[in-house]
Amino acid sequence: MSIDPMTVSDLARVLAEHDQFWDGRDVRFLHHSVFVHEFGDTCLTARGADGRIDGYLLGMTTPHRVGYIHVVAVRAAARGAGCALALYRAFAAAAAGHGADRLRAITTEANTGSIAFHRRLGFDVARVEDYSGPGVPRMVLTRPLPLPD
Repeated sequence: MSIDPMTVSDLARVLAEHDQFWDGRDVRFLHHSVFVHEFGDTCLTARGADGRIDGYLLGMTTPHRVGYIHVVAVRAAARGAGCALALYRAFAAAAAGHGADRLRAITTEANTGSIAFHRRLGFDVARVEDYSGPGVPRMVLTRPLPLPD
């Protein structure tokens, strides 16, 4: 597997194959090309030996020294092979290179798979009321850098 910066054409390919990453959930609205244009070295793709994009991560480093993971997904056929972990490690290294000292991701309470994945990586999980507006809580997942080996 190779991890490389995402290009705009990579993002277009991911969106064209959206269902293979998201199991019927339509989250295309989270995939803005501005992430690739403005934060290109922290938006990543994971490619298998055949060159196909098996996973991707859109992230950035904030002025508050946080490596923020906006969205991450692995193609259904590639799950369980360490793709997400490889993306997180590469992102953590890039974010640290930009001065980040911790990582953060946000998800819904219903996204139990994501919450479990982050807990395995040592993220603290906190339910924050009204995070996405009145009556809309989110799970805020945070951990210090570096990631464990």
